[in-house]
Amino acid sequence: MPFRIVPIVEGHGEVEAVRILLHRLIAEFDLGTPFQVARPIRQPRSSLLKAGGLERAVNLAAIEMGETGAVLVLLDSDGECPAELGPTLLARAQEAHRDKRVAVILAHREFEAWFLASASSLKGRCGLNNSIEDHPTPEEIQDCKRWLKNQMAASSKYEEPVDQPALAAVFALAIARQRSPSFDKFWRDLGSICRTAV
Repeated sequence: MPFRIVPIVEGHGEVEAVRILLHRLIAEFDLGTPFQVARPIRQPRSSLLKAGGLERAVNLAAIEMGETGAVLVLLDSDGECPAELGPTLLARAQEAHRDKRVAVILAHREFEAWFLASASSLKGRCGLNNSIEDHPTPEEIQDCKRWLKNQMAASSKYEEPVDQPALAAVFALAIARQRSPSFDKFWRDLGSICRTAV
């Protein structure tokens, strides 16, 4: 039976982008074990943060997961300190289902910050300029989507449901890991989860 990972996300673009990214990372780990990534459960950030919201989503994910697997919560930190918000959300998620493996990852500040970290690998993709370079401090940018839009031709615009999955499929994972602490944590936490299946 495959080890089934059920993501919980907040954005429309992340529904497909996170599945693509998880498949890429699992392939990088090359553990020789069958994995299956379920269609993410999407809930607005406001719903997940309020009392009972995250817990309900984790319960739904646990049902979707079945006997073997893990629940992976991936949210934007939106300027909040990941070192403070992350453990709080993890404690809530674990309390909801102590019998399941659960991880909580916060992209600091946005999922797109991971693209900024390895922007040089995205030249010419989704209308991005061929002169684009890695941002030196991607997790300090307040509006990563706007930054990406500013790196596009005037006739282009960043469309999250289309561009987020497309960029998730090609951005340089190793560079993003070096430049983005939150992506490095995502890599390490997912690897730890996946190795429990071996």
